[in-house]
Amino acid sequence: MPAYTVDSHSSKPPVAGNSSNFPTFFDDKQEEAVIAVNSDDLVDPAAERRYLYHRFAKKKYHLSCCRPRLLQRLDLRIMPMMVLLIMLNFLAGNNIGNARILNSDTGDSIPQSLHMTDPQFRIVLMLFFISCALFETPSTYMLKYFSPPHWLAFLALGWGATGMVIAASHNYGTLLFLRVLLGAFEAGLLPGAIYFLTFWYRFKERAVRVALMLSAYALGGILSGFIAYGVGHLNGALGLEGWRWLFIIEGAPACFLALALFFLLPSYPENASWLSPKDRTLSVIRLKDETSRSTGNAKLTWDGAKATLKDGRLYLHYLAYTADGITLSSLSLFLPTLVNGLGYEGLDAQLFTIPPLALALFVSVAISCAADRYQSRSMLVLVLLVCGGATFFVQAVLPPTCFKVRYAMINLGTMFSYTVSPLLLTWLSGNLRDTDAVTLAIPMNFTFGVLIGQITGIFIYKSSEAPGYPTGHYTNGTVLIVGALCVGILRVIYTKRNMALGIGQSQWIV
Repeated sequence: MPAYTVDSHSSKPPVAGNSSNFPTFFDDKQEEAVIAVNSDDLVDPAAERRYLYHRFAKKKYHLSCCRPRLLQRLDLRIMPMMVLLIMLNFLAGNNIGNARILNSDTGDSIPQSLHMTDPQFRIVLMLFFISCALFETPSTYMLKYFSPPHWLAFLALGWGATGMVIAASHNYGTLLFLRVLLGAFEAGLLPGAIYFLTFWYRFKERAVRVALMLSAYALGGILSGFIAYGVGHLNGALGLEGWRWLFIIEGAPACFLALALFFLLPSYPENASWLSPKDRTLSVIRLKDETSRSTGNAKLTWDGAKATLKDGRLYLHYLAYTADGITLSSLSLFLPTLVNGLGYEGLDAQLFTIPPLALALFVSVAISCAADRYQSRSMLVLVLLVCGGATFFVQAVLPPTCFKVRYAMINLGTMFSYTVSPLLLTWLSGNLRDTDAVTLAIPMNFTFGVLIGQITGIFIYKSSEAPGYPTGHYTNGTVLIVGALCVGILRVIYTKRNMALGIGQSQWIV
């Protein structure tokens, strides 16, 4: 360990191997000089901590005290907008599942109004996901090119407006085109949002925040059930079917949120004018030893892209996420249909989609808090995937008339599937070692999840098998077990890599 001495008149930061210059107290000019220091000059983590301690000593700031205060400021500025953004994204993309059965008892559901067959409806769903998959990686790159607030605002405005225009559809072809356009706008949101968090939060701080963002999907599902129930009573108002009101009401808020994102969402810590100079410096320095730290406007390189594409362990991450994606896709689109098959009909079926999603919301956040606290990923994910698979196998073998037990299994299966997703995402992002890997691997993860996972989820629950849907349940149970196997292999890989590391080398997240 290098030795360091303290010079109370120096404003230079400590550098590994250099035994001079720890500032203890500062006047205003010295403090300004320290704030202007480039954090890349700080190369020794222990030195950084001592440096920051002395840096804030005059005003009784200690790093351990500054961090909660800084995190609180970051959370208040970033997380409400991100959670709202994800929730509105879910409403715009998945309300077609509610529209499928909304007012079907009066002949006014979206398939009935547009005279669509069941295969045509599934094609509408499939092309939406294909559009998402095709634009996932380019959209994430555009987030870096244009800056996060500008690009996310553009996406929100695009999908909000497109969602509202869907209400004007009068035939199958128009709906098909608008859903493809909607998929293009929604494509880069979630990978872009996960990527955006790596600019601001350390790995051990991300799981609960990713869980909060992804819990917005469950929150959106809860709200969509309430909204669909209320909108169902507007059927026929001003000559519009209930599903048209549903698209208008759930698309409009995204257009207003786009304005807030454009003007209020921060881009990168190093140019966050809304932070004090002290907090801005701390925001940059505290991410310095992260494997996927804030990189400002760093660009994706071809060599880095090739290295990421050749990294075999990443494909195990993609496969595990894809397995969970099949389950999430089928549940998000067909949960109202599954509940409808349990004896709940009409608007009541919309209400009974709420408890599974509410349970998923609270458990997902709680488990992610535990994952952050105990720094555990693979073992938690393994248990959740195996338990989730078991619930779907139970549903597959139960008699169709066993309504209460089947509904209980739907609640548990939904909870396990939604809880796994944020853990998989933060585990992947925490094991990416440079900006090239972060820029490419995160959207590729979503591309696999959408192109294979979510599109597969469209077709597994067959109308001809109602109300039991055994094929869908067997499929979901099987893919979750496959996902568990991938996680088990990754656990072995990362454990072996950590055993081979030398002293002081960055550990892989297990």
